[in-house]
Amino acid sequence: MSATSIQKADIDNKLEREKNNLLNLNEALNKSNTNTTNMLTILQSFENRLRKLENTVEPVYNETEMLRRRQENIEKTMVTLDNVLGYYHVAKEVEEFIKEGPHNCGLEKYLSIMDRLVQAHNYFNKHNPTSLELTDVIRVYDDGKEALVIEFRTLLGRHCRPVPPVMVLDMISTDEELQGSDDIQLEHLPEKILTELSLISTWLFNNTKNTEYMKDYTRSRSSMLIKSLQGLKDHMKTSTGNSSISLFSMANSPAAGGKGKTSKDTPARKSVRKMAEAIKRHFSHSFKRRAATALMQSPFDPGNKRQGSHAELPKEENLDVEVDIYITELSALLKLIQSEAQLMSGIIADKHHRSVFDNIIQEGLDSVIKNGELLAVNAKKSIAKHDFINVLSVFPVLKHLRSIKPEFDLTLEGCATPTRAKLTSLLSTLGSTAAKALEEFALSIKTDPEKASMPKDGTVHELTNRTIIFLEPLLDYADTAGAMLLLHGEQAAPSEAVDPKKSKMRLADYITKTLSALGLNLTIKAETYSDPTLRPVFMLNNYHYILKSLKRSGLLDLIHTWNKDVGQFYEDRINEQKKLYSESWSRVMHYITEVHEPISQQRIQAMENSKLKDKEKQNIKDKFSGFNKELEDILKIQKGYAIPDPELREQMKKDNKDFIIPAFRMFLDKFKRLNFTKNPEKYIKYSVQDVAEVVDKLFDMSA
Repeated sequence: MSATSIQKADIDNKLEREKNNLLNLNEALNKSNTNTTNMLTILQSFENRLRKLENTVEPVYNETEMLRRRQENIEKTMVTLDNVLGYYHVAKEVEEFIKEGPHNCGLEKYLSIMDRLVQAHNYFNKHNPTSLELTDVIRVYDDGKEALVIEFRTLLGRHCRPVPPVMVLDMISTDEELQGSDDIQLEHLPEKILTELSLISTWLFNNTKNTEYMKDYTRSRSSMLIKSLQGLKDHMKTSTGNSSISLFSMANSPAAGGKGKTSKDTPARKSVRKMAEAIKRHFSHSFKRRAATALMQSPFDPGNKRQGSHAELPKEENLDVEVDIYITELSALLKLIQSEAQLMSGIIADKHHRSVFDNIIQEGLDSVIKNGELLAVNAKKSIAKHDFINVLSVFPVLKHLRSIKPEFDLTLEGCATPTRAKLTSLLSTLGSTAAKALEEFALSIKTDPEKASMPKDGTVHELTNRTIIFLEPLLDYADTAGAMLLLHGEQAAPSEAVDPKKSKMRLADYITKTLSALGLNLTIKAETYSDPTLRPVFMLNNYHYILKSLKRSGLLDLIHTWNKDVGQFYEDRINEQKKLYSESWSRVMHYITEVHEPISQQRIQAMENSKLKDKEKQNIKDKFSGFNKELEDILKIQKGYAIPDPELREQMKKDNKDFIIPAFRMFLDKFKRLNFTKNPEKYIKYSVQDVAEVVDKLFDMSA
């Protein structure tokens, strides 16, 4: 069979199979159409039945839903009716509880009763405002409100106590210690009382327009603030009498039992240690000033204090105590008002926080401000009397107030403008007073006329002493004093920000000018001495005292930031006065130094081997007699001079010896071998050692 035949037979077979497949497909399509027709018939029948069912069930459903709603309305009506009926009887039901008051009834139960009265009041006020029941509800409701206000007032009066002084000091000392120390949080009221006060105030705020409870709160807390501050002041005044007894009493007094929250693992002794450190800090500047006063009253070593060197100075201990107390009072006020702001946050509604807080702190703030203004008034009186040492009390207050004022401003944020301006006004008043004191002091140095007070022995003048004592404490308040000069002084520039560096430079400028005025005044005063030798001694003592004081106190370093030549200036003046003083020995040196007709060694030897002429003998006698007389006169005069500084005094004696003794030794060696007199002891009164001893007796009135 050929390939064509085979291929044709294969195609015929495939065609036959396809025909069979087409036939089967037609049959399946017919079946599908039949099934579709049947399904449509079934679905249409089902739809008809559902429609009939819906038409049958829907009326039943609607009727059932209507019945359910009716039942629900009936139940609501019954509840409402029960409530309404309760409103008609609530006044009689709760009247006895209201009469008992929240204290006997229990606060939470009492407030729930008051809520029922509020609901009844609202119902009758809306639906039947003329009913007798509303009158009864209002009566009982008003009694209940009044009882809540009374309870609020009673809780405050019964449980509010002033903060014990020891607790205030503890707060201050804790605040000044290193970070990480335990904070002292005051517990003004027990937690239970705080909760009750909060519940009452919240209910009154939400349900009434009554603000009497806020007035009660303001009066109570304001009174406690004042008493806390006064108690602290009284305690500190007592404590200054005996610091050791004070510390013991603070740790063991009943007042120390005031409640405060600290870490549980903090030992009890830690609190005592904090108190001791706090007291030490509070009174440290007082000790400095007393030391300065002691220096002012006796700037000389024992045995060299001279008559007329200075005047008696007033005692400042009481003023120191007042300043210490006031500085502590400022810190205490800050801590106490901060604790008041924290306390009221859970009691007074946020809406009234600032106004209530403002009213609470007014009296305490005014009291502290008044005390500060009194300090300024006293300082001004001292300025008028030229009692500038007492004015120094303003500077520690100023420094402290400037340091804590930013925290005060943050705490008083939101208060009335006059309240926030009080501390600023006080700062300005104290600042202008301090600047005025500095200016007046500098002027008093320039114009000091007290020539009668010149020390007879040439020691340090009272004016020099007062100047140094006034200037030394300013170093501790360099930023403050400089800032006050910048803000309130003659070169005031209030529009500029006060830079600490500029403040120190301004103070350095002020001190330099004051010392310059002092030097000029001392030079004028020195001219009043009739003794020309006493003038350089006087200037030497003063210049040396000034320079030594500047170095010791650290003022010289501050001055050098403004003028680096000041130290060298005083060194030069000291050396200059030493040279001027040395001229006083010229009369002595005139006899032992051969200036006009020097005698050679060869001539001396020749004179030893020959008989001296009467003229030569008399010449030698005159030299010895003149030397003896002048040396004795100098001893008589200069032992009454004073050089109070031991180091300078010994240096001056050494300089005198170095100046005189070599010349005297040479003179003595030349002439004691000559037979110029039958009584050599009459003329050769002093050996080299004797002259040294005479010099050692200088500047010592007891010699």
